[in-house]
Amino acid sequence: MSGLGNSSIESIEKIKARIRACDYLSVAQLFLKNNFLLEKPLGFDDIKPRLLGHWGTCHGINVAYANLKAFFKDDKNFSFVLGPGHGFPALQANLFLDKELLEIDAKATLDESGIAYICHNFSWPDGFPSHASPFTPGTITEGGELGYALANAYGVALGHPEKTIAVLIGDGELETATALASLNLKSLLSGSKNGKVIPILHLNGYKISAPSIYARKSERELNELIRGFGYEPILIDGDEPEKFQIALERESKNPFFILKTEKGATGPNRYQMSHQIPLKKVKEDKEELATLEDWLKSYRFNKIIENGLEGVSYA
Repeated sequence: MSGLGNSSIESIEKIKARIRACDYLSVAQLFLKNNFLLEKPLGFDDIKPRLLGHWGTCHGINVAYANLKAFFKDDKNFSFVLGPGHGFPALQANLFLDKELLEIDAKATLDESGIAYICHNFSWPDGFPSHASPFTPGTITEGGELGYALANAYGVALGHPEKTIAVLIGDGELETATALASLNLKSLLSGSKNGKVIPILHLNGYKISAPSIYARKSERELNELIRGFGYEPILIDGDEPEKFQIALERESKNPFFILKTEKGATGPNRYQMSHQIPLKKVKEDKEELATLEDWLKSYRFNKIIENGLEGVSYA
């Protein structure tokens, strides 16, 4: 743990538990219509009849969100902008744990009833959509379209020197003309009258159907591209909170973090690169159903529940 500075062992363990909790809730939202805490063996009737949503980016979102919330927990002027809004199960899991969803929806209580509510109603008629939507607390624009997250972050910073805005950008998203053009905004908004924007590239290697361009670049080539726009590239290789916190504590006026995780990390190994739903036959295949149950149990969510969800909340 040496070199962590402000991050104690206790805070690191909380981040790890928080990520596990949000990963579990992300998977539960995608698959389950009943038996949300696995109080009995998982059955076909517990699975939603139509599986819709995106798993591949969820773990990376949860890693970034938990680490940023922990690091900036005392900064009231900190904001987080999410580019891959299609990873909505992860965003909703975090908003649920921090009671931000509860502020606009009285049914999203931080208990078993609230867990059942968000999981059953994700991608469900009259429930929550599969992407970030205007109903989502803090949403500026809907999350099915990629490219403008960085521009939005600079818009928030414009004329607000007190603000710090971290923005998570998908590696497929950075291929868009809008995202690439937005990198130039650092030069236009670098004055003292504007806030600080912290871009974070989520380099998980794949977009919807193929490897991303940036996954095919060498580390040197990617770093030189980022430096060319006036940023200092800082690699966070893997999902360990210690690495993320050390990176955040580095002194840099123009950081550009590269969070490198595997697509679909923490999911079933043979479905690692799934962009949307892995285990598509889970409602009819006993082997896939057993894989899903093992996958959910791997997060040890029952231990987190026993200790209370308040313990992983940054409310």
